[in-house]
Amino acid sequence: MTSKELSKGILRAVGILAGIALLIFFLYEIQSVLVYLAIAAVLSLIARPIMTFLKEKLKLPNLAAVLITMLLFVLAIFGIVSMFIPLIVQQGYNISLLNTSELHQNIKTLLVEINQYFSKRGIDITNQIKDIDIASNLKVIPSFLNTILATVGTISMGLFSVLFILFFFLKDKEILHQVFFAVTPDGKEQRLMNSLNKISKLLSRYFIGLIIQIAILFTIYSIILLVSGIESALVIAFLSAILNIIPYIGPLIGGILMITLTMTSNLEYDFQTVILPTTLWVFIGYLVAQMIDNFFSQPIIFSKSVKSHPLEIFLVIIIGGLIFGIAGMIIAVPTYTALKVIFKEYYAENQVVEQLTKDLD
Repeated sequence: MTSKELSKGILRAVGILAGIALLIFFLYEIQSVLVYLAIAAVLSLIARPIMTFLKEKLKLPNLAAVLITMLLFVLAIFGIVSMFIPLIVQQGYNISLLNTSELHQNIKTLLVEINQYFSKRGIDITNQIKDIDIASNLKVIPSFLNTILATVGTISMGLFSVLFILFFFLKDKEILHQVFFAVTPDGKEQRLMNSLNKISKLLSRYFIGLIIQIAILFTIYSIILLVSGIESALVIAFLSAILNIIPYIGPLIGGILMITLTMTSNLEYDFQTVILPTTLWVFIGYLVAQMIDNFFSQPIIFSKSVKSHPLEIFLVIIIGGLIFGIAGMIIAVPTYTALKVIFKEYYAENQVVEQLTKDLD
């Protein structure tokens, strides 16, 4: 190899690396757009059964089916936001600057009652909480709320963008196919079409299953909190249920959230006679709900929708979490399902692929 050829090879490699770096930088800069596209794609998969029902059962034109589906999504978003308004107003009033001293005193009273309860049983937790500066921590809450309010405009813009993209995904359902076909080698189009149809079907069932799972947990949590007399029970139940989208970590965060809000909603009552029994009841109910979810809801969703063994799902979620964190845990199952379909379509003769994808027939 001459020095000229070597130089050209080095320059070519540098150019390729520079191009890859620029592509990664470009994708990083437009990550919000990519998120909007991903959310819209997921919603389009969820809307697939609705569109099928409206077009095939009710014989509606495509545009009418799209508009009705979009209206249903908007009403669902409006309903969810409306659920949070009473809780936001109530909490905003409680932790405003004018009520910081009162909230500080209520929390100190709760801590004293907890300490007295455990002290009678030979457990001293004073040393564990004496260094906590509650007052200084509470001072950051109003500024935190201001930050949240400052992001409302960004969230609104994001919501509009997602709905706008979703409209065209539903109206021109072939738009995604055309993008994939543009980068597919000649002669592979039919295999790609088979893969896309299979992925769309499986992921639609998966996301519908997740909605059913969240609905079941929301119902159980709501019953527990309503029976316990907790204020804003439906909102707390919805927050705890929606956190279950995050595998393994989500239920833990949801449980802590539910227990904390249960205790703070009863600050004016006696700890031993009201707060502790109510909290224990909610905690037991939460554990029962998680057992129902872990042993019934999740296995049915995974086995019927993505057709994967529970051990596969467990390993895939753990690997996704180790590599990409919480976001990786959330997208692990849909990504793994899509890859299984693609590998089955293009590498069906491979023994490993054959074993992993034998349930996809």
